[in-house]
Amino acid sequence: MRFLPTFAAAALLSAGAIAAAPRDRAPDADYQKLVAGKTAGKPQECIDTRFTRPDLSAYGTKLVYRVSNKLVYVSETGGGCERVRRGDTLVTRQYQTRLCRGDIAQTVDLPARIPTGSCALGAFVPYRAP
Repeated sequence: MRFLPTFAAAALLSAGAIAAAPRDRAPDADYQKLVAGKTAGKPQECIDTRFTRPDLSAYGTKLVYRVSNKLVYVSETGGGCERVRRGDTLVTRQYQTRLCRGDIAQTVDLPARIPTGSCALGAFVPYRAP
C-alpha cells in the first residue's frame, strides 16, 4: 500500500482524482425513521429465528432485526458491534433456534477474516406497525 503525503493527497482530491468517502448519516436519525409509526411492545428475553430470516442492521449500539415491514425487534447492546453498519458480518453461536438476551455476538471482516468486535445482546423490544 502506498501512502501519499498530506499535501499530495489534498491536491489529488481537489483535482478530482480521488473520490471522497461518503459520510454516514446519523445512526439515530435512521433509527427514528425505522421505528416511526410503530408501537413498542413488552421486551422479550428471546426471539425465534427458526422460521424467519430477519434482515439485520445496526444503529449505534442498537441491533435491529427486521422480520417484516410491520415487525422489527430492537436489541440494545453495550456497544462493540457497531461495525455491522459498515459492512462487517455478525456471527452468533446458536445452540437452539432462538437468540436470547445475554448471547454473545461477534463482528467479522469476512474478506480479511479478522474479528473486529463483540457485544452481548440485550432484551428484544418488538416494534409493530398497526
